[in-house]
Amino acid sequence: MKRDDTALLQATPLLDWQTPAILHLVSARGWRELPEFERVGAIYRYMRDEIAFGYNERDNLPASRVLQDGYGQCNTKAVLLMALLRAAGIPCRLHGATIHKRLQKGVVSGLFYVLAPENILHTWVEVKGEVGWVALEGVILDQPYLDGVRRIAPAGARCMLGYAVGTDQWPAPAIEWRGTDTAIQQTGVNQDFGVFEDPDAFYSRHGSNLSGFKAWLFRHVVRHLMNRKVAKIRSRRS
Repeated sequence: MKRDDTALLQATPLLDWQTPAILHLVSARGWRELPEFERVGAIYRYMRDEIAFGYNERDNLPASRVLQDGYGQCNTKAVLLMALLRAAGIPCRLHGATIHKRLQKGVVSGLFYVLAPENILHTWVEVKGEVGWVALEGVILDQPYLDGVRRIAPAGARCMLGYAVGTDQWPAPAIEWRGTDTAIQQTGVNQDFGVFEDPDAFYSRHGSNLSGFKAWLFRHVVRHLMNRKVAKIRSRRS
């Protein structure tokens, strides 16, 4: 192990990969026995499609809680993905940014869209590839949800910004693990905060998307409406 990789394998309060549920999952899937390239791919596909797209009560949930929820959005999926990678011996880091709220339009609307912050904290995970760091942002949206979005997207569109999608490669975004960057919300990014060893450091520096009454409203009302909208979009795939 390279010396500079040590910190990129550590457990933290958010990356609680040493909890029984996460260790059991990694063991049951046999991820540690796979070669490194296949190991990343297997965990990536699990996070993309078996942890469905959806909105948790807040961004800075421990990985074990996201696993328990069984769904997540960019920030919560990033936390669980990092925990699974580290539990399987893959060094990884977090990249922080913001996206414009236009990317969420269609999932949230009306007064709740007006109340949403213009710039929303956004994170993704990076692992080391053959020629540098590789972004795993494509895990955010599960395939059934994307299939649903395809059914309501404008015919012939090459770019998409809305319904939690931000890509200029629509309708075939780079979401398959091939050892190169994956992306599904990158064209919505409007501010780059750089890289962090773990999400704990990121949230310590940049806080959270919502606070006070807006955080309470999101936790108890808005996210449930958004999750129902996500489920409705997903149901359009068939």
